Amino acid sequence: MLLESGMGTGQLLTLLIMAVALGMDAFSLGVGIGMRGIRLKRILALSSIIALFHVLMPLAGMYAGQYVSGLLGAVASRASGVLLLLLGGHMVYNSFRGDNVQSVNHQTVWGMLLFAFSVSVDSFSVGVSLGMFAVDIITAVLLFGLFGGLMSVLGLMLGRRASQSLGDYGEACGGIILLTFGLLFVF
Repeated sequence: MLLESGMGTGQLLTLLIMAVALGMDAFSLGVGIGMRGIRLKRILALSSIIALFHVLMPLAGMYAGQYVSGLLGAVASRASGVLLLLLGGHMVYNSFRGDNVQSVNHQTVWGMLLFAFSVSVDSFSVGVSLGMFAVDIITAVLLFGLFGGLMSVLGLMLGRRASQSLGDYGEACGGIILLTFGLLFVF
């Protein structure tokens, strides 16, 4: 059905890979929170909020990217590539910094909202980059939301049983994927 609507296999595959890469941040931070202990009811609530933010943030970013694309014209492709390079590099850097200290109580509504916002900021930046291209917006944001929510559930569940270092590797992997796409857009 997606291919019938004009979306090519390459674009769908690219969006899937980007959705997984963005979900890696929610996964890695979810592992850290899961290790502190979280109930299944809270896992579902937090993951639902993260999924919602992974839809809203890139959507806002795409509209901003479309505006920027109109201003920049031919430079838009390289600008979005540089943005992805910076974002991916930042994710890799943060994964090795070791400062995964969570000072906000994720059990409260405000804590969950703040946590969901913090793991979704990256998807705003990617949305800006994607907004500079002719991307199927609905498919992109639904994939981002689906994988953001799914990866956060997996991270929170795994965090209940795994070590802290796995979360760092998950964020680094997501950053490397975004770096790769940034290089493809720049060159």
